[in-house]
Amino acid sequence: MSDEVETQEETTVEEAKPIAGIGTLVFGKYDAAEVVCRDPGLAPYINLSTVGVPHTGGRHANAWFGKAKLSVVERFTNKLMRTGKYTGKKMGALKAFEAALDSMAERSGENPLQAFVDAICYAAPMEEITRIKFGAVSQPKAVDSSPSRRLDVALGNLAKGAQQGTSKSKRTLTQCIINELTKASVGDVTSFAVAKKEEVQRIAASAR
Repeated sequence: MSDEVETQEETTVEEAKPIAGIGTLVFGKYDAAEVVCRDPGLAPYINLSTVGVPHTGGRHANAWFGKAKLSVVERFTNKLMRTGKYTGKKMGALKAFEAALDSMAERSGENPLQAFVDAICYAAPMEEITRIKFGAVSQPKAVDSSPSRRLDVALGNLAKGAQQGTSKSKRTLTQCIINELTKASVGDVTSFAVAKKEEVQRIAASAR
């Protein structure tokens, strides 16, 4: 009798699947568990876990490194709201990003979150410059970027590149997000984020 009960429990565990929108399913569609980060420095900092709609209401805003608890999906949509017509319109930015992921999945037949993570890896600068002052003279100095800083800069540049594509153009924000992420996911220098990264690293190399 006990053997039959154990067999039934094992069958139940095997059949259990993530509930749509809870745990590892982003927007209730895309499984984040199968996404691989090829940058070992960024891997511990890229958080894709989400519960329902990625909107926490700023509960981590004043916590020390509270942004590490936020999903990168929410952090990216927060960056999209900084300037332009989507300022303060989080649901509009979320819908635009979800539509972009849907379109990317339809085109490639693959998980669009993988392309999103690849774009972050290609857009994250390894080093930047700071200015050090010696008396009255200040000179640029190359410094290594921390993983948290790299992720912030990458998300900001990806969002800025998508925003700039909508200015003086008939293209929607969704189309510009698709364009920016698709180019950045393969390291194309025509992407705003990748071009910005290359520029910063070139300046840092000359200041080393």
